[in-house]
Amino acid sequence: MKVVTENRYAGILVPVFAIRTSDDLGVGDTAGVRALVHWCQRHNLQILQMLPIQEVGDDISPYNAISAQAIEPSTLDVRPETVPDLEPAVYSALIAQEDLEELRSDDVDYVRVRALKRRLLEAAFETFERWHGKGETERSAAFEAFLRRESAWLDEYTFFRALMDEHGGSPAWENWPTEHRSPERAKAWYGNLGNEARQKFERRRRFYAYVQWLAFDQWETVREEAERCGVALMGDLPYGVARASADVWARQHLFDLEWCGGAPPEWTFRGDPFVERWGQNWGIPNFRWEEHQREGFAWWRERVRQLTRIFHLYRIDHVLGFFRIYSFPWTPDRNEEFVSLTPEQAAQRTGGRLPGFRPWPDDTPEHRAANQAQGEALLRMLQEASGQAHIIAEDLGWVPDYVPASLEKLGIPGFRVPMFCRDADGRYTDPRRYPRLSLVQPATHDHPPLAARWIELWVAADAGDVGARRELDFLMEFAGLPGVPPPRAYTPVVQEGLLRSVMQASSYLAVVMLNDVLGLTSRYNRPGTRSEQNWTARLPWTVEELETDPIPAAHVQRICRLVQESGRTPVVRG
Repeated sequence: MKVVTENRYAGILVPVFAIRTSDDLGVGDTAGVRALVHWCQRHNLQILQMLPIQEVGDDISPYNAISAQAIEPSTLDVRPETVPDLEPAVYSALIAQEDLEELRSDDVDYVRVRALKRRLLEAAFETFERWHGKGETERSAAFEAFLRRESAWLDEYTFFRALMDEHGGSPAWENWPTEHRSPERAKAWYGNLGNEARQKFERRRRFYAYVQWLAFDQWETVREEAERCGVALMGDLPYGVARASADVWARQHLFDLEWCGGAPPEWTFRGDPFVERWGQNWGIPNFRWEEHQREGFAWWRERVRQLTRIFHLYRIDHVLGFFRIYSFPWTPDRNEEFVSLTPEQAAQRTGGRLPGFRPWPDDTPEHRAANQAQGEALLRMLQEASGQAHIIAEDLGWVPDYVPASLEKLGIPGFRVPMFCRDADGRYTDPRRYPRLSLVQPATHDHPPLAARWIELWVAADAGDVGARRELDFLMEFAGLPGVPPPRAYTPVVQEGLLRSVMQASSYLAVVMLNDVLGLTSRYNRPGTRSEQNWTARLPWTVEELETDPIPAAHVQRICRLVQESGRTPVVRG
């Protein structure tokens, strides 16, 4: 299946965790994704975009994974119908211990959901080991083949995961005992274990490998089903990986632990004093690009290989980081220490180092040229590693003018979010003037949905904010309603006008958050904050109810009509 720039496509964005089905276990899973694939097929939506699906730790952000390759176990559909080793009676007994109606009715409770799925997966593993683990069955042969095929990353990952169990589930390897803080030391420690302790450790490693075997099998099945339906799956490649991750622990020479990647202060993200003063400190370690190059970018090529096994196209998160990354000389746990400091005071605590762009600021022609050359070289490497998979670059934020030029040269589409595309007078640029080689999206997971933004603007306008009132007028113009006073409510007329403009954009890709399709106000993430609400919001309706409940059904009919009017065509197979 290919996505080609000659066609015009329409799709939706929804995080996996947000998908709701009638029999899920409190979080979206591969069964929900399959159901949504068929829903997309029925409504002529050709692209289903998701957020990263890599495994996360206590920090549930999908952009702070504990492994660049391993899949998040909570995305698994853990039912006897999909996990052959899970006995129906055992499944029934384990889920009976939970109040499933409560678990399903609210946002994601990761502690409960993960504990339940862990119990189910452990039960399945016990059965697998009993019937297949030491035999020569077809199922055991498939598992052993998976172990051999994925050994390049799986061996390190399972060792790290078993060590996490030694430390109460914490991936913060820098806080582990010295004997566990590197693969070399940890393997020496392992070599000194007694026979019983070693067998127990190896059994845990085998369990984590078993879970990944199930995960890749389920997600590859999702891909196959999507291809039969003519729906392209769009994944997400985060720029970085968590400091507390198997990758950083196992390959410390590839990462610069002295600097943490992030983003400079931006006008769109307000409310957090640290972010407003210093920017976003994501805590991800910078890359030692010279070391990656010395190894032929093997780590990156493995990441891309795993991603493209499942997804037909993918979004490169924060593509600006490949050119230069805004960096902090301290880890996020120290952010509070710097909130009220001046740059001079901060420098006294960091040995003279201050947040800024690395490897170079864009302050001289030479530095700009060096940053551009680095970014283009790295993106060419990703294109080569991606094969037939289509790449889209998320190029939002402080964008130097050479980045769009580089993306165009490489044939990589960038993003067009209308609120960031303005004419000289501040009005929204006519989306029919967007470059064809682009993806238009009215809001990303980091922004409030259109309905929520409408409410926020009215609250600000009522408080006397002249700029907010002017922005409402600009939105009415964008919606094709110039001169019409903006209603206080986010009406169907306003919603339809905004979505029509998005669908009629010149961009060959138009992807809308499902929340915007449904007129919802729930938000997935507030950048720069660590809130219990981040990454937990779920759709209020199941996939089945999107067609049977009259409220979402009306919204769905609207987007289908707009897609048809805009001439966005099905995915080309090939």
